[in-house]
Amino acid sequence: MSDWPDDQGGGRGHGRGSGNSQPEGARAMRHIQRGRPSRPAGPPPGGVPQQSGYDDGYDEPRGNGQPYGDARDQVFEPRAARQDPYAQNQDQGYDSGYNTGQVYGRPGPGDGGGDGRPTRAPRPAPNWRKRIKWTAITLVSVLVVTSVITYFWADSKLKREVDLSKVIERPEGGDGTNYLIVGSDSREGMTAEDKKRLHTGSADGKRTDSMMILHVADDGGNTMISLPRDSNVTIPSFKGAESGKLYPNQGRQTKLNAAYAEDGPELLVRTVEYNTGLKIDHYAEIGFGGFAKIVDAVGGVEMDIPKAFKDKWSGADFEKGKQTLDGQEALAFVRTRHAFSSDLERTKNQQKFLAALAHQAATPGTVMNPFKLYPTMGAGLDTLVVDKDMGLLDVASMFWAMKGVTGGDGTSMNMPISGSAGSNLVWDKAKVKQLVKELNNDEKVTVSDNR
Repeated sequence: MSDWPDDQGGGRGHGRGSGNSQPEGARAMRHIQRGRPSRPAGPPPGGVPQQSGYDDGYDEPRGNGQPYGDARDQVFEPRAARQDPYAQNQDQGYDSGYNTGQVYGRPGPGDGGGDGRPTRAPRPAPNWRKRIKWTAITLVSVLVVTSVITYFWADSKLKREVDLSKVIERPEGGDGTNYLIVGSDSREGMTAEDKKRLHTGSADGKRTDSMMILHVADDGGNTMISLPRDSNVTIPSFKGAESGKLYPNQGRQTKLNAAYAEDGPELLVRTVEYNTGLKIDHYAEIGFGGFAKIVDAVGGVEMDIPKAFKDKWSGADFEKGKQTLDGQEALAFVRTRHAFSSDLERTKNQQKFLAALAHQAATPGTVMNPFKLYPTMGAGLDTLVVDKDMGLLDVASMFWAMKGVTGGDGTSMNMPISGSAGSNLVWDKAKVKQLVKELNNDEKVTVSDNR
């Protein structure tokens, strides 16, 4: 006998056992429709939502009413034909516990375009006016800072060693500015090897190897006048630059370069002013070593030499024609005088070379290239000796005036010569007086140098 109740499920003995002695009859299993699940009216026992069964991507076969049957009778419904289970849950009010935003990379409502991909906000157009403005400000700032640094660097290199206040009995000044530019045979800073290579010798002291007056007019029309070193001049009364002692005028006549050798730049300025009547406003001097370094720094200077010449004293050995001179060759070229009949031909070569050098130094390839500009400036400033009142702007003014004159924008000439006294060249006093008058008044120079 069974302990199970006799009547379960409405008097039928099936399910969990039966007290009936008769066996259970055949039962038809209830067909489970695997379609869209419906949500029960209330939560199921235990509070756990009913989950759908495994979905292999196709619906159950239909057609013969049996759960399984001949594959020929089965009709498969592809996954694409079914609705999204997320949408089913939403239709039935099922709360999955997630919000309506983007889940696992899916765009939420209102997110993205029609293809389901999220859209990005359009990138704003670049403000070119603002970019150009700040780029210009940056470039100008860099240029200003670089210019200021360069100015103080260059200004600190100037050797302000000449005191023109020691020059006595000076003439009245006129219009424009007058520079006395001197190339000396100073060997300061040169090694024994440099002296040998540049054929400078090892003589003590300093002598003037070339002298020029550069007149910078207030309204243009600059003039450069070469003063031959063999010019016959009178040494005037002067005050010793070092001793302060007054030396009276004894009427002594000698070569112009002797004044420098006797008492330096101050006596040279005093002698030029006394013999010309022209006041010198600034003094600039460069030595052998600095001159050669400048030429090398700009990459050499091209010259067209009209005729071949040699000079064992300067080391010159040139062929006729165009050629590029390095520092050593350039120094030999401007110093050579024994190969010529007079010092006047040497001054012509000096002016010709200065024109070529100034042109080369002022080209964009030098000015705009810091790897050439700074070495060139450094080479010149390291050996440039100026007067105490001369500033960097005065140096720049002098250079640009030289460039203009030697380039053909102005007058380039020798001091007018009337004859000679022994080996000394005698100036034409009348022409010198006329020349000085025109310079003091910033007038166009009409005086000829008899070349």
